[in-house]
Amino acid sequence: MASKLYVGGLALSTTSDNLRAHFAQCGTVVSAAVVTERDSAQSRGFGFVEMSSDAEAEGAIAKLNQQPLDGNSLTVNVAKSRLEKSGPRTDRGPRM
Repeated sequence: MASKLYVGGLALSTTSDNLRAHFAQCGTVVSAAVVTERDSAQSRGFGFVEMSSDAEAEGAIAKLNQQPLDGNSLTVNVAKSRLEKSGPRTDRGPRM
């Protein structure tokens, strides 16, 4: 089963292809994408890499977290789903 990783601290010059090539040293990269601004297509400084197995993902975290890519130190960890990230809603508005 593939494991998705969050990669933060990307340089604005880092492309999805650069990201894929960098993580390929740790195993098979299923997908790699730098997240960009919708209007300008400029990098938002983070992206996601999907490795083909949990073992390869763990190896990538161990090997690449806090290591440089294009002059910036990367933050690499397991990506959280949108549900995990947001948690329960507490902004229900004022009571009437």
